[in-house]
Formats: sequence, C-alpha cells, structure tokens
Amino acid sequence: MANWKINALTRSLWVFHLSAASCNNCDIEILDLLTPRHDVERFGIVLTGSIRHADVMLITGIVNRKNVPRIKRLYEQAAKPILVVAVGTCACSGNMFRTSYQFAGPLDKIIPVDAYIPGCPPKPEAMIDGIVKLIGKLKGK
Repeated sequence: MANWKINALTRSLWVFHLSAASCNNCDIEILDLLTPRHDVERFGIVLTGSIRHADVMLITGIVNRKNVPRIKRLYEQAAKPILVVAVGTCACSGNMFRTSYQFAGPLDKIIPVDAYIPGCPPKPEAMIDGIVKLIGKLKGK
C-alpha cells in the first residue's frame, strides 16, 4: 500500500457499524464513544452510513446463518482496503451462543478480521485502545 494511503487512513478513519445479531450492549458502548466524554472525533474517527465510504467495518453481535450472506455482501461492496474490527465477545468467539444451532462461527471464519476487541460489552476505553493499536498496525509499528 502506498505511503500516502496509510497516512490518510491513520489520520481520518470513517467507520461503518454493522450490528449482526447483538443484544445492543456493544452498540450502546459504541455510541458512548461519540459523546463528548470520550469524543473519538478528535482522532478523526467518524461514523458513516454507507459501507462504500468507510475505511473500517465495525461488527458487533453473533454471526448466525441468516446474516452470513449480508456480511459477505457488505464486505465485498466496501472500498478496498477495508479494515474489519470484531467488537465484543460474541463477534470474536460466539461467547455463550457458540453451541446454538444458528451460530455460523466466529467472524474471522466468514471474513478476514484485522482487530479484536473482546468484552461483554467492551468499555469505550478498550475500544479506543483497540483502534489505536489498529492504527499502529497500519503504520507498521
């Protein structure tokens, strides 16, 4: 990847949030990131409503058999390079739903995942730490 692309990605991340099949606890914590208390917009991180404008795909909830095609289709529609972040224990491993008949596997078996942020739900500080580590990974540190 060209140096200017990496530089642009690390300074202004546009995030598309996909709630696969979640209980909404992770979603509430993600919305807490946008409040003035945590204010991730100061890092250039902005939520976008379209996957075609996004640099990062943030996925919460378990991956069930019904939403696998949707996740794959959204991943294919995204402008490349797209970074995928699994937020919460459900997206990372399936948590307590992994023995369910509807569970299709962890997210990394469906699409490639660049960062994992575990927790049920993960706190906003953990999400900021995960994004900072992802930016460091992009820079090659």
